[in-house]
Amino acid sequence: MQPVLTAAEMARVDDLAARTVGFDTLVARAGVCVAHAALEMLGGSYGRRITIVAGRGHNGDDGRVAAALLAQRGVRVTVIPADPRPGQLPPSDLVIDAAYGTGFHGTYAAPPVPVRPGGSTSARALVLAVDVPSGLNATSGIACEGAVHADRTVTFGALKPGLLLHDGPDCAGTVAVEPIGLPLDGAAAHLVEDADVSAWVPSRRREGHKWDSAVYVVAGSPGMLGAAALSTRGAQRAGSGMVRLASPGAQPGEVPVIEAVARPLPIDGWANAVLDDLSRCRSLVLGPGLGAAHDTGQAVRRLISDAPIPMVLDADGLNAAGSADELARLVTARRQPIVLTPHDGEYARLAGHMPGDDRIAAARQLAHDTGAHVLLKGSTTVVAAPTGEVLLAASGSARLSTAGTGDVLSGIIGAFLAMGLGPLQAAAIGAHVHGRGAALGRAHGLIAGDLPDLVADILSSLIPSADVR
Repeated sequence: MQPVLTAAEMARVDDLAARTVGFDTLVARAGVCVAHAALEMLGGSYGRRITIVAGRGHNGDDGRVAAALLAQRGVRVTVIPADPRPGQLPPSDLVIDAAYGTGFHGTYAAPPVPVRPGGSTSARALVLAVDVPSGLNATSGIACEGAVHADRTVTFGALKPGLLLHDGPDCAGTVAVEPIGLPLDGAAAHLVEDADVSAWVPSRRREGHKWDSAVYVVAGSPGMLGAAALSTRGAQRAGSGMVRLASPGAQPGEVPVIEAVARPLPIDGWANAVLDDLSRCRSLVLGPGLGAAHDTGQAVRRLISDAPIPMVLDADGLNAAGSADELARLVTARRQPIVLTPHDGEYARLAGHMPGDDRIAAARQLAHDTGAHVLLKGSTTVVAAPTGEVLLAASGSARLSTAGTGDVLSGIIGAFLAMGLGPLQAAAIGAHVHGRGAALGRAHGLIAGDLPDLVADILSSLIPSADVR
């Protein structure tokens, strides 16, 4: 995991580091990192021209140190004050944006990116941002209209949420984190990575059996059985050895997943039947495609309060649960964790308002209010625990913007819960491999049914197999 710090958290770290490490030392280290990144982007120093837009604060100090180092290497460096902003920069091979850092507020209009010396208008200079692209909010990821769009960003100490959320990925380009000796103990948010999948998801025991990671899926309804199939396949391909599938009002065999054990449920009054059938299962996925039959809300609320195993509540299950206050009363009765997986609209129905710009704060608030773990869906997914701990999964993309991908995700998370992962880890790793799987698929025309096999490919590459010596 990589630590992720908000602008306010980073300011406290900077203050502590200035007292313990020394401000001049930190600026010198940061400047070295910027200079190295610049030379790497240009492939050397000979004959290169670099323009540095330097602000009056610490971000500008980093840029000015880099300027001196680059000049020593023979680069022709021009340093231009960020305020007042110049109308046009001189022809350059690279522009270093050191105007404003994590403390940026308000508006900023970046100067147009110049052309390279002797080049045509299509040969624009590369752009390297220092810490955070100027004009980008380091916490929310919302960019003002004139924000810098960099090819690369070198950031210090830790990732900032704004580099991962909303406009951040488009503004920041490729991000490199340089430690420079900042004290980062106790970060409350982290970014999950492939190495975390390898560390957290267990391989199957050599003497294991199918019930070790059994998942019970309650999903689908007449006319909406595709959601049940997708959630089931997600659980199976994520490693569940047994899936029991129950769709209210559907008959066994109607859902086209032959490896699952189908359980008939009546269209109404089905909560007791599910509770009586959970004894050998390790997790419950509830909600995809359930529809809005008159008894659905009552059954869903009964299972939330009484199901004795970890649960994923998704889609129509979220809609049937009521408000955040109603959900909190149900969660209080539980002995096992529950993961909520809302998109923005479902979040609004639960919380009474949209998530807003600060998605980390929004997920934390809903987790606090309900006592549940909350996975707030997005291209960067935010998973928050009721205690305030947050994990981020930044592998998502527009490829997932198609019907049914959320149903697959709920099954994946259910499988990881059944393997014994905690709810925070199961949800975040589920979102991570969900996005990583999509990246292996078609750039155009990916559908939800493609995802389970792609996720299995990712997991097979990351998790050691018990049958390989």
